[in-house]
Amino acid sequence: MLRKILIALVALVVIFVAYVATRPSSYSVQRSTQVAAPPEIVYAQVSDFHRWDAWSPWAKLDPKMKATYSGAAAGKGAVYEWSSAEKNVGKGRMTITDVSAPRQVKIDLVFMEPYAGQADTTFAFSPEGGGTKVTWTMGGNMGFMEKAMGIFMNMDAMIGNDFEKGLGQLRTVSEGEAQKAVAAALAAQKAAEEAAKAKAAEEEAAKAAAAKHAAASKKKGKKK
Repeated sequence: MLRKILIALVALVVIFVAYVATRPSSYSVQRSTQVAAPPEIVYAQVSDFHRWDAWSPWAKLDPKMKATYSGAAAGKGAVYEWSSAEKNVGKGRMTITDVSAPRQVKIDLVFMEPYAGQADTTFAFSPEGGGTKVTWTMGGNMGFMEKAMGIFMNMDAMIGNDFEKGLGQLRTVSEGEAQKAVAAALAAQKAAEEAAKAKAAEEEAAKAAAAKHAAASKKKGKKK
């Protein structure tokens, strides 16, 4: 009887391993949103890691998380590293590997703890409907263990919700920056118009003073 049980267990293991081997060896998670802001404003929030705290879905998971910045200040070559004692945050590094302002940002994402892994992340920005369509994509390869875990935990379901939350916060931040830009442009335009009016008034006053001076000189000359 014991032998039959062991044979059955071995058979189940073989079947399971064979099934896992047939699973896809890569994954891709993608989400999009519409933002009422021009591409250059949305692009600026993503291409600068210093701005991620304002919208990243993972930025506030651990207030004690240690974050360091290195490489370029922003854009290609910028590096962001994080380290946390929280298991759902862990330790890792992001490096911007390529940019095409204001259309695209590519990031190499490396997980170190609580598990090791690597993923390629891309943010794409395209003008649409007077604003910007933002598409966030992350993909990577999966080994045997990842494929086995994928049977019970769907990667799209696990990460997709975070993407949606992050894109929603990115939309709020970007639209706020767009409103500030519009307000600043209107203020600059108003200031320029007022400066032009003031200059015109000064020129008119100068002309009037010159005309008055000329008239006074002419009158004085006639008296002589």
